[in-house]
Amino acid sequence: MKKIIAPSLLSANLAFLYRDIEMLNESEADWFHIDIMDSSFVSNISFGTLFIKYVKKYAHKPMDVHLMILQPERYIEQLKGCGADHLHIHYEACIHLNKTIFSIKKYGMKVGVAVNPHTPVCLLQDIIQDIDFVLLMSVNPGFSGQKFISRTYQKIEDTKDLILKKHSSALIEVDGGINLENASLLFKNGADILVAGTTIFSNKNPKTIIHRMKLGNN
Repeated sequence: MKKIIAPSLLSANLAFLYRDIEMLNESEADWFHIDIMDSSFVSNISFGTLFIKYVKKYAHKPMDVHLMILQPERYIEQLKGCGADHLHIHYEACIHLNKTIFSIKKYGMKVGVAVNPHTPVCLLQDIIQDIDFVLLMSVNPGFSGQKFISRTYQKIEDTKDLILKKHSSALIEVDGGINLENASLLFKNGADILVAGTTIFSNKNPKTIIHRMKLGNN
C-alpha cells in the first residue's frame, strides 16, 4: 500500500506562496494538490491556470489538479500546457465521462474521477479500469477546514472492493478534513493518497506534520 501525502495549496499562505512551495519541496510531501473552482459546481471560486503555471515553475513534485467545475472537458489542453500531471474530474459534473477520461489520457496526464460524499462508488464500475485514481470527497466540496465525514471509511472499503472486482489498478485518494487523528486509520482502511490542507499549513511545523502523517502517527 502506498502512503502519499498531497498538501492542498488552498490552505497555503498566498502572501508567502513561494515560501510554502519551497517548504513542500523540502518536505516528505509527494504531490502538490491544487483545487480549481468555478463558483457554479461549488459555491466558491479559486485558482486558475496562471496559478498552476506559477506553482509548476518552482515545484519539484507532481501537480495533482482537482477540477470542481462544470464542463471540465473545455480546459484539458490548457491545463496540460500549464503543467498539470494529474487531472481529477467530478462524476457529478461530467455528462460524457468516458469521453472526457480518454481526452485527458490523450494529453498524457493521469486521470482521476472524484465523487461527492452522497455519490455511491458503484456508479464508477464501468470506468474504474480506465482511470488512475478515485478521489473520495470526505467533506462537501468547496471550502477548506470542514469536518471529516466518517462514512468515508466504509466508502474506502467499497471502492477497494470495486477495484479488486474489476481488476483495476486505480489508487484511492481521500480529500477533506484530514488530520493526524484520522490519517492513520484512513491508510489502514485502504486509502493510498491523502489530501490535507488546514492541518498542514496551520501548524508552525508543517514538515513534521507531513512526516507524522506518512508514518501514521497521531
